[in-house]
Amino acid sequence: MLQTINPSNILFLDIETVPQYSSFDDAPKPIRDLWEKKSIFLTKKDHDETPDSIYRQAGIYAEFGKVICISCGYFAPGKKFRIKSFYGDDEMIILERFAGMLNKFFGRKNKLLCAHNGKEFDFPFLSRRMIINGIKLPDMLDSSGKKPWEVSHLDTMELWKFGDYKSYTSLLLLATILNIPTPKDDIDGSMVWEVYWKEKNLQRIVTYCQKDVLTVAQILLRFKGAGIIRENDVEIVED
Repeated sequence: MLQTINPSNILFLDIETVPQYSSFDDAPKPIRDLWEKKSIFLTKKDHDETPDSIYRQAGIYAEFGKVICISCGYFAPGKKFRIKSFYGDDEMIILERFAGMLNKFFGRKNKLLCAHNGKEFDFPFLSRRMIINGIKLPDMLDSSGKKPWEVSHLDTMELWKFGDYKSYTSLLLLATILNIPTPKDDIDGSMVWEVYWKEKNLQRIVTYCQKDVLTVAQILLRFKGAGIIRENDVEIVED
């Protein structure tokens, strides 16, 4: 299947998310109450943890988190790989702009959406947050009622499993064993909450997200047996 896919028909993406509030105490009481119920299942293995202490994990749940950055990568004419990011503090604006891009990009046939662990995280998280924000789902994200082969989603982690569902392989691990160059970052996913809510450094997160998008594209090219993207062929598209 991969050999028949034209990389120029793929939109690669990665998202960064954080809890909707800077701390457990800042959340409205109904949200605090619901998070306390949720955290019962999250603290079973570590009784030293509290709803407050693990609140930074709320960002990985669409009901308690929000999107702060969506980075998209695509192959443009001339073998250039362009990366465009939608980011900010207003999630609705981010999602509306991204939805507009999806509707435009996927208005043509044979287009695909690709992310690492996208089927378990990125795609459903975006869909849920769009519904919460009252945004109509682009057809590319709306999988309701579709047959599996009608859902045009690629997931590099799923492709790497080859039918084995017993383990999780991180993007960094996969890139490392495939000898794909990944710039050393000063942050990782576990630090996004602190960088956003404490340091107020959104641009640092955007840079991190953009690097992940490039890595996803590099991995898919390796799966196809193609050459990787050269550094001077990467273009960051600004508004």
